[in-house]
Amino acid sequence: MSDNREVVLSVKGLNKYFGKKQILHDLELECYRGEVFGFLGPNGAGKTTTIKMAVGLLRIDEGEITICGHNVEKEFEEAMANVGGIVENPEMYKFMTGRDNLKQYARMRGLDFSEIDKAVEIVKLSNRINEKVSGYSLGMRQRLGVAQALMHKPRLLILDEPTNGLDPQGIKELRDILRQLAHESGVCVMVSSHLMSEMELMCDRVGIIAEGHMIGTYTMDEIKSRSEGDKASYIIETDDEKAAAKVLDIDVTSVGGGKLRIDLDSETARQNIAAIIKQLSAADINIYSVVCEENKKLEDVFIELTNREGDGQIA
Repeated sequence: MSDNREVVLSVKGLNKYFGKKQILHDLELECYRGEVFGFLGPNGAGKTTTIKMAVGLLRIDEGEITICGHNVEKEFEEAMANVGGIVENPEMYKFMTGRDNLKQYARMRGLDFSEIDKAVEIVKLSNRINEKVSGYSLGMRQRLGVAQALMHKPRLLILDEPTNGLDPQGIKELRDILRQLAHESGVCVMVSSHLMSEMELMCDRVGIIAEGHMIGTYTMDEIKSRSEGDKASYIIETDDEKAAAKVLDIDVTSVGGGKLRIDLDSETARQNIAAIIKQLSAADINIYSVVCEENKKLEDVFIELTNREGDGQIA
C-alpha cells in the first residue's frame, strides 16, 4: 500500500502500563481506506489492549490514536462516530429476534429503522433476521454483530478475534463479507487474530505485534515471499548416493538411506532438477524418488517474526 492512500486509523507512539508493568512499547501503525488490515500476534501480545484504547474502553497512557483525523482523547465523539466494532463476543438479547435486537440498537443510536435491512443484507442474514437469536449459530451471531456495527455506516470496522469458535463455513462467510466491505464499499476493516492461516485468506496487509512491540507491517505477498524464500530443496533417492554425488558437479548433501539433498535457485529449480535426473540416468544410477521439500508454512514465518510460541502476559 502506498503512503498516499487515505489513512483511517493512525496509532503513534502508543505506550500502555498496567501498574508498573509496561504492556505496549511505542506502538505505531496505520490502516487505510478500502483494505482489510490484520492485526496479528500471539495470544497476549497486546492486540486487545490496543483495540480497547482505539475504541475508548481503556485510557491511553502515552501516544496518540486518531480515527479519520480525529484524536480519540480530544475529539472522542467525532472519532467514535466513524467506528463500528466488536470487542470480544457480540452481546445480544437471545430472547429477542435479530431484527428486534437491531431495532433496540437503532433507538439507542438515534438511527432510522431503514438502516436495519441494509445492514442485514450486507451480512447475508435476511432469511433468518426475524428468528430469535437463541436459535442462531455462533457464526450467525457474529454476522448479526457485524450488522449492528455497520448500521451507522462507519468508515472503520474493528473486529477482535472474530473467527474464534467458528466452523470453516462460518469463517469463509465472514471473510467474504469483510473483503466485500473493504474492497467494494471502501470501509477500513481491522481484524485481530493469532492465526496466520486466517489472515492469509482475509487480509491485504498484516501488522505483527509480539510482547507489546510492533514487529512490522507487511503485505501478504511479502509474508509469502518470506515463506517461499529463494531456494528450493529436493531429496533424490538413488541406489548409490556416493556414486550419484560423484556424478553431479554441484554441492549435494547426503541424508542417508541412498538419499541426497540438493538446494537449487527457486526460479530455475524445475529445469535444473530435470537436467540432474537425466544426468544420473545417463550414468546408470537408478532413481527411486524425487521429492521437493515443502517450504516453510506461513505459521513458521509468523513464529520466526515474533520469536515466541508460548502465551504472553496480557491480551
